[in-house]
Amino acid sequence: MNTEVSILVVDDEPDNLDVIEALLHGEDYEINYAPNGKRALNFLNSFKPDVILLDVMMPEMDGIEVCKRIKAEPKWQAIPIIMVTALTRKEDLAECLEAGADDFISKPVNRLELRSRVHSMLRIKQQHDKLEALLNAREDMVKLIVHDLRNPLSGILLLTDILKSDNLPPEKQKLKIEQMAVIGQKLQSLIDSLLVAAKLESGKMILNYSAVDLYELCQELLVANEPFIKNKNLNFVAELPKSGQRIKVDAAIFRRVIENLISNAIKFSKPNMPVTLRAEYLQGGGAKLQVADLGPGVPETLRKNIFEKYEIGTLMPEVSQLGLGLAFCKMAIEAHKGKISVEDNDPHGSIFTVLV
Repeated sequence: MNTEVSILVVDDEPDNLDVIEALLHGEDYEINYAPNGKRALNFLNSFKPDVILLDVMMPEMDGIEVCKRIKAEPKWQAIPIIMVTALTRKEDLAECLEAGADDFISKPVNRLELRSRVHSMLRIKQQHDKLEALLNAREDMVKLIVHDLRNPLSGILLLTDILKSDNLPPEKQKLKIEQMAVIGQKLQSLIDSLLVAAKLESGKMILNYSAVDLYELCQELLVANEPFIKNKNLNFVAELPKSGQRIKVDAAIFRRVIENLISNAIKFSKPNMPVTLRAEYLQGGGAKLQVADLGPGVPETLRKNIFEKYEIGTLMPEVSQLGLGLAFCKMAIEAHKGKISVEDNDPHGSIFTVLV
């Protein structure tokens, strides 16, 4: 077991702690001790153990009362409690379970039984922690999605209000309509990415392979992102192979991957900075694409996690960050049996590499 696993033993007899430590010797648990119920409750205010071994027969506040108080607190409810008791009547054991205990073990404590019950409770606790983390991540995701969807919608509504003005010259009306179309496309792309990512993760997405010309694909993406490139006055460099060659990919999904990488590079680049898109066909078949920027980069400690859902590398308050784009890229490229990675760009920034 992991050394981070902690057990709280609550017992008024210190000798019983020695017995528990001896029986669990070699498991690499961190064992803490509380001599009575009051001390145990105070202990929980500063530290949350993974499992509690709670003696039933204690003076002042018995184990049943301690168990009830622990389970009455939402912040402590998920901690598994194993009641340790010399009582054998079914009524007594039922009272332990009614108090909220998750399991019980009879005295004298058997080594094999104790280890098995602790392992069982730890599995339950780990499952709860994973579920709680997933629910928290989904809650954060919903907030981020609402934020990222609200921004383009606000932009569209603002442009709509401007277009309602009778004094707007025709050339400005055309410009505003074009801006609305670009924002609408970004909004549609975000929604599509969410739906496709869900299908890829569930294994229900069937890739529709076709022959794709890298030069044509990259040129289309540059045209689509031209308003954003101009808005930040970026120096966008495209190093592309000659037109005419092809690779077999799902064109729609692969396009979205490269679009996400270009969009990230634009978002994280300061005005007047260079962004580079490189593409080449490999001699052994397949292709290699790279998107390089001189933004804040990805710290080495986050390079493995950056492709996981809802992970954000460098938090920038002025930049919309859903925490799903790179996860989508990873799922999509791996569905193509390819690889995606990130490395430092000299002197700073990131280089994202896709191999398919």
